[in-house]
Amino acid sequence: MNINNIYIQDISEFFNNILNISILRADLIDPVVSGNKWFKLQLYVRDAIAAGKTTLATFGGPYSNHIVATSKYGASMGLETVGFIRGEKPVALSPTLTDAMENGMTLHFVSREDFEQTEKITSHNQDPSWAWIPEGGYGITGAEGVKSMLTIKDTAPFDTIICAVGTGTMMAGLIKAAAPHQQVIGLSVLKNNISIVEEIKALLTPDESKKNFEINHDYHFGGYAKHTPALIDFMNDCYKKMELPLDFVYTAKLVYGVEDLATKGKFDPTSKILIIHSGGLQGNRSFKKGTLIF
Repeated sequence: MNINNIYIQDISEFFNNILNISILRADLIDPVVSGNKWFKLQLYVRDAIAAGKTTLATFGGPYSNHIVATSKYGASMGLETVGFIRGEKPVALSPTLTDAMENGMTLHFVSREDFEQTEKITSHNQDPSWAWIPEGGYGITGAEGVKSMLTIKDTAPFDTIICAVGTGTMMAGLIKAAAPHQQVIGLSVLKNNISIVEEIKALLTPDESKKNFEINHDYHFGGYAKHTPALIDFMNDCYKKMELPLDFVYTAKLVYGVEDLATKGKFDPTSKILIIHSGGLQGNRSFKKGTLIF
């Protein structure tokens, strides 16, 4: 894991040079603990070690970037890891869960109904050596960790910062770190995720809540982890033209949405736009071989 691998890639040519658009390649930190995963986890791990905890416990689905990232990050810091996985145990584990186990994570499968009751799970597993991390790293601790995402490289010249939104943790961190002249735009990857604004505000101070930000709900492609053939074609096109690997759950929808908004005149021609590549390609592993060219 090396945050010095991050760089800002100019992708204006992909957008026919009608706008000044770049992408923060945070995905290059590590193949597994990539993008926002490292930033969201860093303070949770720091606090766990400071408190004398020996195990990280968290939640996620069978293709969760967060689950496998926690397993690898925890192992690299000498910590045990435990993952509570949504759904009954399958006959064959997903590649993501197989990797998590190989990283030393102990997996517990829970029904979808029980998975929604995280407080019940934590109350039944009150091991004093465990440090709990919410699903996706959601929380003020995760958002505070993301703040440093905008300091690795000089992001001051940009006036518009755009990211994909799942739990809203990354977007909250970007809002916290944004300068007064910067607007943060989030593209939600979940359908009808109207409550996300309040969930993001819950991670902000009153002053931070007054900053310039907005959520767009038009690019979920049917809902979380849903996709269309057009989106897959777009992903392959992005890799062909920019060597930019995207995932269909988050970042492909993000870049697709930015391109569509650009063609519709959403952005001022003089804007300097920075897209955040939040990393995480685990979802792509659910595709048949050959679906993607990368």
